[in-house]
Amino acid sequence: MDVRIETSWKQRLAPEFEKDYFIRLTEFVRSEYSRTTVYPPARLIFNAFDQCPFDSTKAVIIGQDPYHGPGQAHGLCFSVTEGVPNPPSLQNIFKEIQSDLGKPLPPNGDLTRWARQGVLLLNATLTVQAHQAGSHQRKGWEEFTDAAIRCLAEEREHLVFILWGAYAQKKGAFIDRNKHLVLTSAHPSPLSAYNGFFGNKHFSRANEYLVANGQVPIEW
Repeated sequence: MDVRIETSWKQRLAPEFEKDYFIRLTEFVRSEYSRTTVYPPARLIFNAFDQCPFDSTKAVIIGQDPYHGPGQAHGLCFSVTEGVPNPPSLQNIFKEIQSDLGKPLPPNGDLTRWARQGVLLLNATLTVQAHQAGSHQRKGWEEFTDAAIRCLAEEREHLVFILWGAYAQKKGAFIDRNKHLVLTSAHPSPLSAYNGFFGNKHFSRANEYLVANGQVPIEW
């Protein structure tokens, strides 16, 4: 099966593309794009991988579902395209960066700049029907993104895995804490941000770990 995805990831994930679940998933996703509005645009489904090659990855942030409103999702978790208002969780992420690192709030919510520095911004589910949160969950995407996380966790060392909220923590439960830094806290959503997301200092902690392991820190 020809899946258009960045070459280094294509090599690592090739076995997944031949599995029954992925063939069924592909059929489902194609059918959804042909009959209704689905986000992100089809060419951006694998944007997280395309912007952040396997060997360039330094940190992984795990999200759950793409945004389901017009013009928001572009294949990077928590990120929105320039010109789109920042959703509440992203506003809270920027507030924590400001408080943790003393950085001003950025001009827009496009996190492509993080991805190009080696931050894999990976949603567990890579597509969603417009205005239907969670509509493409349990169709196979979770299995595929588990495989991507497993590749990184097993083949690489000294990565930072950032797991906000119970869903991401469950998805990353298998990661070896002796080999990687795993940062966990409440989710940045307004419903939970005051229960431990604010003040988690994940951005400074990630950079300290990267520097201690000979890596260039991330300009958050």
